[in-house]
Amino acid sequence: MTNASRASRVYVGVGQWTSGKRPGIFRRVGNGEWEQLSKGLPEPAHVQAITVHPTNADIIYIGTQDGPYRSRDGGDAWERLAFPERGLQVWSIAVDPTNPRRLYAGTSPVGVFRSDDGGDTWRRLSNAVQQERVKMPFACRVMRLAIDASRPETVWAALEVGGIMRSDDGGESWTDCSADLVKLAERPQLKSRIVSDTEIEGMLDVHAVALTPAKPGTAFAAIRMGLFTSGDGARWRDMEVGRFSPLTYGRDIRVSPQDPRVMYACLSPAARSQDGSLYRSDDVGETWKRFDHGVKAETTMMAVALHPSDADRVYCVSRTGQVFGTDDGGRSWREHRLPDGVEDIYALACA
Repeated sequence: MTNASRASRVYVGVGQWTSGKRPGIFRRVGNGEWEQLSKGLPEPAHVQAITVHPTNADIIYIGTQDGPYRSRDGGDAWERLAFPERGLQVWSIAVDPTNPRRLYAGTSPVGVFRSDDGGDTWRRLSNAVQQERVKMPFACRVMRLAIDASRPETVWAALEVGGIMRSDDGGESWTDCSADLVKLAERPQLKSRIVSDTEIEGMLDVHAVALTPAKPGTAFAAIRMGLFTSGDGARWRDMEVGRFSPLTYGRDIRVSPQDPRVMYACLSPAARSQDGSLYRSDDVGETWKRFDHGVKAETTMMAVALHPSDADRVYCVSRTGQVFGTDDGGRSWREHRLPDGVEDIYALACA
């Protein structure tokens, strides 16, 4: 059975930091029912990140409030990895596509850790620090790590609420790429303040960063204020996604594994809203069209997951447990709602 013909496994990570109802990780295989995975995990397990190994779909990494965990059997059982520090929430995990034994994990409070042995051991990258420009009621988080496949020593990090930073030497040193984001916040339409004392808050509220071989060295970021792109981290351009969508709050952005020109973005009115949508670009972000036809998200669209070997399979998830999926390239969609009590979803992955 080929990977493309095998039943999809969809994973959802639930944090429940505010509601405290039913956190954890859930799995759905093919047309089966959702099952909560718990063997070897802490109780409760707040899951903010899910990453599938690029060459072995049975290996899954997740980020929790108790550090990173790994499964070698598709999620049936989990083991806590030897993270050197306790008390850190792991919000992002990235696997080097050219060397899957090298992993990076991003935490809250802000930190980046690296493993060179598949996750068995980790060390903190001591220079992965960022200037605090906004004081929020929660510790800043490394929400997404992206590795440049053509230059794997280059790693980008998206911080909520802290901007963007980049390393060009495998994480040993980092460059703050946020100065121009702050400058863009001078524009009236890009000012936003919710819980801090500064209107640069919105432009530093970065949720995801993505890289594509179609534009080597160029980063694409999903930010509270929209979608933005930069070729060097020093200058950022507003992609003006509002030309194509009435919703502009950017929560996730991903590049198709099959076509580097194709990108997907989750757009909503706000972090906690009553609407959300999935958009697709076929020209590396120059234009966008709504992709989730017929879908009615009741809350913010939080994440998109793209099947590693079948371009027709795409999934997205709302904050409160609606998982939408297509297996025919977006022509039709099905909703697979998670069990009652599931809220505050942060992560989605498929294999």
